[in-house]
Formats: sequence, structure tokens, C-alpha cells
Amino acid sequence: MYKPEKVILYVKPVCGWCRQAEHWLKSQGIEFETVDVMEDPAAFEHMEKISGQTLAPVIEVDGKILADFGARELVVFWEGLGKDT
Repeated sequence: MYKPEKVILYVKPVCGWCRQAEHWLKSQGIEFETVDVMEDPAAFEHMEKISGQTLAPVIEVDGKILADFGARELVVFWEGLGKDT
């Protein structure tokens, strides 16, 4: 499994997909920073800039972005990390 240097998960407080993403990352033993974009307007703007949208969750893994996803998409995204290096 890909071992990231930095993982940031942008979430909204009442977001089921955000909770699923947090659960999956924790279950895999992956360390990550959670950023509540509703609490931090600058973080919301950054999330929109890097993802092109305002929907959550958005995950940034070593500069690679996955936006507006569920657990299945996260697994596929994670499996693809490191394959292009």
C-alpha cells in the first residue's frame, strides 16, 4: 500500500462521505490531517481552488487530488497512487 508523506482531508461537519473517508483512512492506519472547511473560509477557498468544486470530501495526498468521492472511489484512487512514479 502506498505510504504518503502528507494527507489532508477537507470535510464538512454533516457529511456522510466525509465520515466514510475518515473511517477508511483510520482503518488503514494512514495518518492524515482533517480540515473542516465550514470552520475555515480560507481552507474552503483552497479546497475549491485545488478541486474545482465546493463539494466535500476532498483529499490531497502528496499533491494528488480526489474530489467529491465515496469510499469505493477512495480505494481505487489509493490503489493508483505511486504507480506513476
